[in-house]
Amino acid sequence: MMARRARSCIQGAAAALGALCIVACSQPQPSAGEGGAPANRSGDTAPAAIEPEDEINLDLWLERLEVGSRELYSARAAVVDAVGLQPGDWVADIGSGTGLYTLLFAEEIGPTGQVFAEDIEPLFLDLVTRRAADADLNNISAVLGREDDVTLPNESIDVVFIADTYHYFDDREAVMRSVFRALKPGGSLILVEFDIAPGEERADYKSHVRFGKDAVISELEFVGFKYEGETQVEGLDENYFVTLVKPAE
Repeated sequence: MMARRARSCIQGAAAALGALCIVACSQPQPSAGEGGAPANRSGDTAPAAIEPEDEINLDLWLERLEVGSRELYSARAAVVDAVGLQPGDWVADIGSGTGLYTLLFAEEIGPTGQVFAEDIEPLFLDLVTRRAADADLNNISAVLGREDDVTLPNESIDVVFIADTYHYFDDREAVMRSVFRALKPGGSLILVEFDIAPGEERADYKSHVRFGKDAVISELEFVGFKYEGETQVEGLDENYFVTLVKPAE
């Protein structure tokens, strides 16, 4: 979200906590420390400037990310419908950020399902944990990921959801190979991203997007995913919504 401005903080947390950190909702995540800006992969337009006193203000980030002017917020109900979750599904929200979709998915899958809120910023995971507790949702687990690994158990996930985050991965192949491993055979990958056309003069809020839909699909097919198609979602005008699967064989 913030172009990895707190890279040193993230790397320190990842090294300290190791390869896999799945935390029950009742357990708060460790803080990044004073002055540690949330630096997750769950992107949206990065604010133009973050004052030092704002860097650990999670309420401020809620206000900035969950606003009607942001497509992924205003179209959230239609996006959830398009994902098509079923009761009992295990779903991973990669780059979960403030937990907007994590909480919505938890309601969709019911008590027999499980949502894994994955992020590389402990502060956001702590926020998701608290929001889940406030909503009395007991089917959410917080997962501290790494820059190159989502740290989810192999072949455990039915649906992986990645919204406005893919272009922030520094090592996209490594991250997506870990996603591929985490999906069950036949499992789905849902990707929501800004699209850009070749030679497009991008607005400032899209300047961080480096490649368009076709290039992204090509990269994912190289990893092993099979492209299933694109869904037109009401309310998504600048973002595309595509589905890929991990072949059952």
